[in-house]
Amino acid sequence: MSAYEGHDHDQHGTRRPDVEDVWSYPRPPAVVPSSETVVVELGGLEVVRTTSALRVLETSHPPTYYLPIADVRDGVLRPVARRTWCEYKGEAAYFDLVAGDRVVPAGAWTYPTPTRGYEVLLDHVALYPAQMDRCTVDGEVVQAQDGDFYGGWITSRVGGPFKGAPGTLHW
Repeated sequence: MSAYEGHDHDQHGTRRPDVEDVWSYPRPPAVVPSSETVVVELGGLEVVRTTSALRVLETSHPPTYYLPIADVRDGVLRPVARRTWCEYKGEAAYFDLVAGDRVVPAGAWTYPTPTRGYEVLLDHVALYPAQMDRCTVDGEVVQAQDGDFYGGWITSRVGGPFKGAPGTLHW
């Protein structure tokens, strides 16, 4: 199967019009509000349910969902010392996620002082869907973006190929 075959193309290889092409996403990334119902489960608990997510759309990546910290179950986010830098959004601060019998080290991040143009991300948190028990968008189970660095959420709404798989590091 080629990188372009799958749910985002019809049987003739034509991209379906209802599927967003991640290669049309901008660089620098755009932040788009979403009213989709986003649910995250971890450790046998529903740790997030929101209809106020933000989707960060960046060329070649499935959307990363940023969820209002106010919609995260109390006690789930535990700040840790890890920091990273994004050339667009600024310095990220990380959290362990703790729920039920699960601890996900540095499994979520936020931008406490986002750079100009990304201020809307303040008080939002992103997480790695591959490290959660289950993430859904409008009831559809999310497939995680490949790679241990990326936090993209793949649904039938988006089409690739996606950065993150082996051999895509320098795209």
